[in-house]
Amino acid sequence: MTGHGQTIENLIKELGKLPGIGARTAERLAFYLLKSSEAEAMRLAEAIRDVKTKIRPCSRCYNLAEGELCDICADPGRDHGVVAVVEQPKDLLSLENTGVYRGVYHVLMGHIAPLENIEAADLTIDALVERIKAGGVREVILATNPTVAGDSTSLHIHSLLEQFDVKITRLARGLPTGGQIEYANRSILSDALNDRREF
Repeated sequence: MTGHGQTIENLIKELGKLPGIGARTAERLAFYLLKSSEAEAMRLAEAIRDVKTKIRPCSRCYNLAEGELCDICADPGRDHGVVAVVEQPKDLLSLENTGVYRGVYHVLMGHIAPLENIEAADLTIDALVERIKAGGVREVILATNPTVAGDSTSLHIHSLLEQFDVKITRLARGLPTGGQIEYANRSILSDALNDRREF
């Protein structure tokens, strides 16, 4: 107890559970909320409540949605024949922020990680297979993270989708634009060489 009273202590404790928020930052946020108007604090509380009560997985791609379908799946202007498979909704957001991808997505809600007791059946891989089986998809882009778990998840999905008449691609890897070879690590250079293209 620091003398703030139980109500403030509870708020500081809950704010401190947020990722990247230490004890000092939690305390600053708590006092910011105390100083803010009641309307402002209530808008924050309502936004938190709404995100827990109104957001659900899209019935098609498992992205975050407020209705049956997410905004991307419901958009007739997107190319529904190209599906990028990502691990989490935040990965989808990163790809969307590039502004260059006009296809749709499938969110796995994780990756295969036996040491963490996460198996293929715990993800939305079966739903992806059913989606491809239903037809209409020309290309599946395996856009999992370039990690051991992401790569093994992609390999597993690739083995399941090989039976279908669909093009399976993987995000290219290598040197970023503006990067310098001398500062690139071995893995990046290896990917850059392996994924080289005709000039």
